[in-house]
Amino acid sequence: MTYNAKAYSVSSPTSPFVSATITRRDATEHDVQIEILFCGICHSDLHQARNEWSGLMPTVYPCIPGHEIVGRVTKVGSAVTKFKAGDLAAVGCMVDSDGTCTECKAGFEQFCPNLTLTYNFPDKHLGGVTYGGYSESIVVDERFVIRAPSNLNLAGVGPLLCAGITTYSPMRHWGVSKGKKVGVVGLGGLGHMAVKFAHAFGAHTVAFTTSPGKKEDALRLGADEVVISRNADEMNKHAGSFDFILDAVAAEHDINAYINLLARDGNLTMVGAPETPLPVAVFGLIMGRRSFSGSMIGGMAETQEMLDFCAGHNITSDFNSRS
Repeated sequence: MTYNAKAYSVSSPTSPFVSATITRRDATEHDVQIEILFCGICHSDLHQARNEWSGLMPTVYPCIPGHEIVGRVTKVGSAVTKFKAGDLAAVGCMVDSDGTCTECKAGFEQFCPNLTLTYNFPDKHLGGVTYGGYSESIVVDERFVIRAPSNLNLAGVGPLLCAGITTYSPMRHWGVSKGKKVGVVGLGGLGHMAVKFAHAFGAHTVAFTTSPGKKEDALRLGADEVVISRNADEMNKHAGSFDFILDAVAAEHDINAYINLLARDGNLTMVGAPETPLPVAVFGLIMGRRSFSGSMIGGMAETQEMLDFCAGHNITSDFNSRS
């Protein structure tokens, strides 16, 4: 059984978003149906809508993006145990996985070889592709629905399902905590969340930006220091001193300038995804046993942990609201 839902759809790489009607499945025994109250606009939504990732994930049109979803449960299946009608709930970048592979069993559903993304991915229930949160409702397997905190502004909770978990997960993995010195490169959607988390974890937090005009914002977000990365003297003052650096820049830039800021055994993790490869000078890694890695969102348990952490520390994403 299915039902119709209103949505915003794009029909080609150059067309505008328009109002449309889409088909959703009725909630089966393990499903949760959610009335969408807020959905963040991630830049990856725009990449997908404009088919700018055609080599990696070609867009199937019509496309309904949106993977930063917060809403209220309207219906649950007979086997659902974690949610009931009226609960606040959230959905992020994934809506299914095989549940049986090594990654799923370890709680890393984001690395499942058979995961299903929230939109523009094969829909095993209805055929075609999945449709995301630019819609009035969505139906998702209970395993991929997160409890949303009731004490936070829900408009600022949506982006936590992407920018939030993308920055929280590597910080947890690399042990960001009090007494550590942490750098955040870039102050956009990802970077501003990284600064908030690093500060909340108790680390000495340094924000790197090319824009002097962002200094005030960086300090407001929780940075202890702000470095203008174009200033060589400012950069050199921090050489060899960072335990961890999170790089959230998606444009081409000199990654070696930041690797050289790491202390012995320091790590630099990429969460930004530049279109072209970044040359890495291996000696910068060898001289100090430094490491260079990447990270992608987080598993479902860790995503719930992140939202609970945000609820306890009154953390939301900065946002501009549009109705």
